[in-house]
Amino acid sequence: MSDKRIISAELTPEDKIQENSLRPKNLSEYIGQKKVRDNLSIYIKAAKERGEALDHVLLYGPPGLGKTTLAGIIAEEMGTRLKITSGPAVERPGELAAILSGLSEGDVLFVDEIHRLNRQVEEILYPAMEDYAIDIILGKGATAKSIRLDLPPFTLVGATTRAGLLSAPLRDRFGVVSHLEYYSDEELEIIIKRSAGVLNVSIDDGGAKELAKRSRGTPRLANRFLKRVRDFAQVEFDGIITSDVADHALSSLEVDMNGLDGNDRRILITLIDQFNGGPVGVDSLAASIGEDAGTLEEVYEPYLVQKGFINRTQRGRVAAARAYDSVGRKKPEEIDDRGDG
Repeated sequence: MSDKRIISAELTPEDKIQENSLRPKNLSEYIGQKKVRDNLSIYIKAAKERGEALDHVLLYGPPGLGKTTLAGIIAEEMGTRLKITSGPAVERPGELAAILSGLSEGDVLFVDEIHRLNRQVEEILYPAMEDYAIDIILGKGATAKSIRLDLPPFTLVGATTRAGLLSAPLRDRFGVVSHLEYYSDEELEIIIKRSAGVLNVSIDDGGAKELAKRSRGTPRLANRFLKRVRDFAQVEFDGIITSDVADHALSSLEVDMNGLDGNDRRILITLIDQFNGGPVGVDSLAASIGEDAGTLEEVYEPYLVQKGFINRTQRGRVAAARAYDSVGRKKPEEIDDRGDG
């Protein structure tokens, strides 16, 4: 039931086309993530003054928060080229060796989903990151010999939504480790208004506010909603996105005031109605909604937990007070005693 959710923060082909035109090009245009932005500004300035490549950077956090955008900004600010690949796309050590040997001095290599690199490919990165060199094996068996190929200094920017899956040897080789957090509604309003200007979309303050509060703290969703709501404003209204227009459009797309879609609400309703609000094990809850436990934990739960709809306890998942309010169910009197221990 997770296919093609409009509130999924995963990158879609349509998003990729749109985001290329909406991405800021430098740190001064980048909105949000103030701590990450300020620190990167210092690191970049220092590296440029020393005439060195920037230290390797690891960006981690939920999807849709701007990791790819930051990689592009780093390359732009350093005045170098950006090369983009992903963990799943590099299947063999030779493929990574070819990418690395094609870099020029100071280039930025962005590896998305870096936690999905296989171990043999990952091991090629160790000497590349530490010594700017790669070891190439020529021949097979007893006649095989290793040749060390020097690389120009470069910056590896790795991005992951699951930092815990990175191996310790790889994680320890990053000089800069930055955690990207969900955006505030105020930050999303600024992003929406900027995107509206780029796309030549008319939107007022109320419309931007309504879109922002339903965008789950994620710029990618905010921009996706802007594009979809623009269609409703054009066809059914006068072309201007107001609060009422945004509310009508997003309600038609089954995105409620809390940014929850029909799948989210079904999880909460199942938890409350079938399991009396919990506690219930993740396997039982997943089976009841026709989903596997891994998808429930990785796709649905993070936002529901982060925003206080579900509590994870030692005994299982428990519906929080906010869950009852969001799906129109009466809260049991003892709900405050169940906590999130």
